[in-house]
Amino acid sequence: MQTNAAVMVNGEPVDYSGLPGHMQDAMQRYIENGIEPGSFLSAVLCNDFMGAVGRADYINRKCLPDYATWLYNNAPPASFGSRDKFIAWMTARLAPLP
Repeated sequence: MQTNAAVMVNGEPVDYSGLPGHMQDAMQRYIENGIEPGSFLSAVLCNDFMGAVGRADYINRKCLPDYATWLYNNAPPASFGSRDKFIAWMTARLAPLP
């Protein structure tokens, strides 16, 4: 697997601390390595509000506005916003199989 730890936004490394603690690793794996997250986070990244609400645990349900703020301020714009962008991000980040 290709490792892309140097993902930068506005010249700074991505800061995951604004996300709930139990979601930081999954977001980091997605942003840096193109690893598909679980169904809740996938729905958030695809801009599927109804899907996100339906898949959220009690912590994430309360934090949905925080995800929107975090994505806008911290995530690479090409990594979220639609299903097509979500798929393209993962495809671009994953290394080809030998």
